[in-house]
Amino acid sequence: MDRVALVTGGTRGLGAAIAVALRDAGYRVATVHRSNVDAAQAFREKTSIPVFCWDVADFSACREGIRQVESEIGPVDILVNNAGITRDAVLHRMTPEQWSAVILTNLGSVFNMSRNAIEGMRERGFGRIVNISSVNGERGQIGQANYAAAKAGILGFTKSLALESARKNITVNAIAPGYCDTDMVAAVPKEVLDKIVAGIPVGRLGNGGDIARLVLFLADDAASFITGATFDANGGQFMA
Repeated sequence: MDRVALVTGGTRGLGAAIAVALRDAGYRVATVHRSNVDAAQAFREKTSIPVFCWDVADFSACREGIRQVESEIGPVDILVNNAGITRDAVLHRMTPEQWSAVILTNLGSVFNMSRNAIEGMRERGFGRIVNISSVNGERGQIGQANYAAAKAGILGFTKSLALESARKNITVNAIAPGYCDTDMVAAVPKEVLDKIVAGIPVGRLGNGGDIARLVLFLADDAASFITGATFDANGGQFMA
């Protein structure tokens, strides 16, 4: 397959699973990471997927990074906005730095990456943008006002860009994963995690494959009639 897929936060967790699934489906895949050089190098050695390093919270870095990807691999046809961080605290103890870091990385990056990829997609008359939101962006979560706000913002962004882009054969959709077996979730204290799993009707955490299969579906030509949608993948924990 000649199409190029770019995955942010693509060297660990859900992003790594998504990148590998796209590669196995025949896409030419590139991934972006920011700071964990060891994890990125291990991912590249294991998968042979090209890895690029820039801060997705920085608009100019995204512009230059996408230019580099397009120069070395090809025009970006599929963009998966997956990068995300947490800086948890209840609001009356949350610092401006905790708020800004999460908003800029989790929501700002979706603008930065999409804005720098969308013009090429419009010129070529094809594009697939898949934004990774979260169940907590739909229902909220104690101690995550910053994270929930960013992930909820992604849903409004997705709908607006979908409306703007539909006539150009560009679809824009969101996936809202529930709690998945990632490093981020692994950092949750065991007693809290046990309660979370007990509240998931299917009785387990999600995994990378659960989310990657949705991305593959939305990236496919056959999904051209689906845009502006949010796909919940949370084991029944939250039903919109």
